[in-house]
Amino acid sequence: MPKKPVIASAAMLFLFASPPVMAQKDISSPTTIQNSKASALPVINAVPLARDIPYPGTMRLMVDATDTVQNIFRVKQIIPVASSGPLTLLYPQWLPGTHAPRGQIEKLTGLVISANGKPVRWTRDPLNVYAFHLSVPEGARELSIAFQFVSATDEDQGRIVMTPAMLNLQWPSVSLYPAGYYVRNIPVQASVTYPAGWQAATALRAASTSGAVITYEATDYGTLVDSPVFAGKYFRRIDLSPKVTLNIVADEARFLVATPEQINAHKRLVMQARALFGTEHFDHYDFLLSLTNQMGSIGLEHHRSSENGVEPEYFTDWAKGPGRRNLLPHEMTHSWNGKYRRPDDLWTPDFSTPMQDNLLWVYEGQTQFWGYVLGARSGLYSKDETLDAFAAIAAGLDQRVGRSWRPLQDTTHDPIIAARRPKPWASWQRSEDYYNEGLLIWLEADSLLRQLSGGKKSLDDFAKLFFGGRDGDWGVKTYNSDDVAQALNAIAPYDWAGFLRKRIDDTSTQAPKDGITKGGYTLVYTSTPNSTVKNAEDRSGSVDLSYGPGFNLSKSGEVTAVIWDSPAFNAGLAVGMNVVAVIGTAFSPERIKLAVSDNKGGKGPIALLVRSGDKYRNINLDYSGGLVYPHLQKVGGQKIGEGEGGIDMLLKAAS
Repeated sequence: MPKKPVIASAAMLFLFASPPVMAQKDISSPTTIQNSKASALPVINAVPLARDIPYPGTMRLMVDATDTVQNIFRVKQIIPVASSGPLTLLYPQWLPGTHAPRGQIEKLTGLVISANGKPVRWTRDPLNVYAFHLSVPEGARELSIAFQFVSATDEDQGRIVMTPAMLNLQWPSVSLYPAGYYVRNIPVQASVTYPAGWQAATALRAASTSGAVITYEATDYGTLVDSPVFAGKYFRRIDLSPKVTLNIVADEARFLVATPEQINAHKRLVMQARALFGTEHFDHYDFLLSLTNQMGSIGLEHHRSSENGVEPEYFTDWAKGPGRRNLLPHEMTHSWNGKYRRPDDLWTPDFSTPMQDNLLWVYEGQTQFWGYVLGARSGLYSKDETLDAFAAIAAGLDQRVGRSWRPLQDTTHDPIIAARRPKPWASWQRSEDYYNEGLLIWLEADSLLRQLSGGKKSLDDFAKLFFGGRDGDWGVKTYNSDDVAQALNAIAPYDWAGFLRKRIDDTSTQAPKDGITKGGYTLVYTSTPNSTVKNAEDRSGSVDLSYGPGFNLSKSGEVTAVIWDSPAFNAGLAVGMNVVAVIGTAFSPERIKLAVSDNKGGKGPIALLVRSGDKYRNINLDYSGGLVYPHLQKVGGQKIGEGEGGIDMLLKAAS
């Protein structure tokens, strides 16, 4: 039979044939189909840059703050204009003290602009949505503006700033200003209509009062924005010194009752701050303090005032622990550190220019340090409570295992990156750690100054040198990191620039605790809760197991924090889950603590029933270390002065 011809397969040809020479395809050939390609357009900033020149005329701002049912502020504003033609109005975006673009533009509604009784068309800038462009008509001498600020009626919309008993009026929320000028050069006079019978407090002073309407003295727009208002039905004013006043609003009248010793502790705060800095950078200062669980909590600094929101029982439950009593010392310190002395990149000529937060480890970190120190020196905190707070801070920062990849300097950008939104893994992501880690760095700097000078110098001397100046000067004096190092060198020569760079720019495995050891103490752990942890648990009903198993729970069993790579993390717990049962018994704060305590020494994993959404699963928590809480323990170490360590001397009140 004849042989059949051999037919090579395509695969065989590919394997054995010589590779063909491929012709280069011409991708520009007209026969080739190409995807469409766009060209980038130039990005044009149509908002005029701020200039240091006077604005021609005084703005008038009228705010109706009487709608405490629907929480709506109704605004009328008159802005004088010198000529016709293009004009840009701005809503404040970059707000001092928030370190981020936090202006609530989404709550500005019903904007109507008119001139000579006729409407003026406006257009929002597509690049800067806080800017409104318009053309001033011929012959117009002023613009009439009306809008509403629809403040939050529920917590998921933002902070509540108005309740049936009180309000917090923040001027940047209820005003516009002309672009192209330093805000310190734009004159403004504001008036507010308050609910009948209410009293109001602000760093501004009243020019006149007519019924429920208060008209304030004319000032510049920068000062106006820096002078918020607390007003309320239940109000008390207490003079703490000839220059300083404590203004209190409360949910109910009973919360306004304060004992003489409680008031004296606040008076001592003012005296100790004056003794520390040597000057007062204000003509007067108003603490604005809300005792509330209805209006949103706040802690925000201003040059001649501060906004402070604490628990209603601030005075009435004084004996239960310090609660938020470190808030007022912190915010008052900002009058010197943050307002008078301000990082050069954090000072901006208007509220449209972006801020740069690199030096927040001084601005906030040293303020956190002085807040606790002044709290102790004034008696708002006892010495033991302050030591417990330092212990909790140091131990908590040791758990910030994200320091192995993210240096402290990078956390100064967190107000912009995260905008204080909740984080699933805060210990690994890190957060605004420049507050408390800054405190530890400045505690170490204080110990070093004492050591280098043989106990003759301390960070108190830096405070007077760096934050002092002319009494009553409430302007702004900027600084950079070199200025900080040079001021420290003036107190005691040392490689301060290198000291700061290492702690700010380097990654590490542990929090900077040398200030504790050099100050005569060491961080230890025991099974007894310290006062800081206990006070927090007692007030909220929460469970803090972060230092041992590595997680925290709300009183209902919701997981509120999990430490990265801790036993809780390795067991599979995550924020948002709910612990339903502990070793077969329904969850309670006492039950989980008892289970952790009883398992000390290794009796096997702790069985948890956990709900995540609508799913349930069993988790075995492999932890046998028992309950663990941080404390500072006195050691021999470096002794300075009369047999006391640096921390002991640091917390002593100035005579």
